[in-house]
Amino acid sequence: MARRRRHFTPEQKAAIVRRHLIDKVEVSVICEENDIQPSVFYDWRNQLFENAAVALQPRRSDPRQHALEAGQRKVEELEARLAHKDQVIATLAERNIKLEKGSGGR
Repeated sequence: MARRRRHFTPEQKAAIVRRHLIDKVEVSVICEENDIQPSVFYDWRNQLFENAAVALQPRRSDPRQHALEAGQRKVEELEARLAHKDQVIATLAERNIKLEKGSGGR
């Protein structure tokens, strides 16, 4: 009688490999318990290591958080521009007062 091929989810595969790597359960015991060949186990382990870089990449931020940060940067930029304009207005007003005093207020 032919053996039926079993399918494991990625989560199941990770849990099986984790038992060996973290819990130090022997590969032969794991393979027997899950009715898999050692070559299958080692394939899964190799896939895990080959894709480890993807799992270790920084997580993408929430789009709402990104929008909030962009809005905060815009507010800071506008506040800086407003402060510069206030400084220019104060300088011009001061020059205007000096000119008026120098010309006798005519």
